[in-house]
Amino acid sequence: MSKLEIRDLHVAVDDTPILKGVDLTVESGQTHAIMGPNGSGKSTLAYSIAGHPKYTVTSGQVLLDGQNVLEMAVDERARAGLFLAMQYPVEVPGVSVSNFLRTAATAVRGEAPKLRTWVKEVNTAMTELEMDKAFAERNVNEGFSGGEKKRHEILQMALLKPKIAILDETDSGLDVDALRVVSEGVNRVRETGIGTLLITHYTRILRYIKPDFVHVFFDGRIVESGGAELANELEAHGYARYGANEPAAVQ
Repeated sequence: MSKLEIRDLHVAVDDTPILKGVDLTVESGQTHAIMGPNGSGKSTLAYSIAGHPKYTVTSGQVLLDGQNVLEMAVDERARAGLFLAMQYPVEVPGVSVSNFLRTAATAVRGEAPKLRTWVKEVNTAMTELEMDKAFAERNVNEGFSGGEKKRHEILQMALLKPKIAILDETDSGLDVDALRVVSEGVNRVRETGIGTLLITHYTRILRYIKPDFVHVFFDGRIVESGGAELANELEAHGYARYGANEPAAVQ
């Protein structure tokens, strides 16, 4: 069983404090949803764990199975079992999806997958995500629609099999059909027993991906935690009780 422990995490951007003491533990098989108004620090948490250089950790720890990932390079964090699905996936011109995926799998697994089994593995995962096989020969995210980018993120997650997956607003920009397909993909990977940290501004994805725990982020902190019913309360009443004027977005 794997465990991600975030202990009293403080993070700044250009000397401005963003996270102000975050404590959270995500274990294998658990799904934690983080919700909150815009600017509350949700994405900062995701990118700080992943190692984005824009974010400076001023104090605290992030432990994966007892190892402090803050002391690791970005690629070392991925090899250790962390995965980040980005809200805005970047384009990688000149690199095909198939080469990207196999290179990533080789780095994470420690050896290159055998080609015959790898092709079958990729084709199966693409079929489950309703992706055309020709997609594999396109350049990574270049000219992709929003739905294609998000399916590609979940395809990576399915093939890399991380210990802990952090999904940063995976529902952003998806129509109803794409949301269903992407959510089903996330649920298939969840069934393998990984821990999932789902960051969202909308309650609609939680109709497809049922969380075990919901945490409310406000002003760089977790201000309330509960079960799935907390998301329903946020949909009904918004974030006003935490001092925010912004309602919980439904979509």
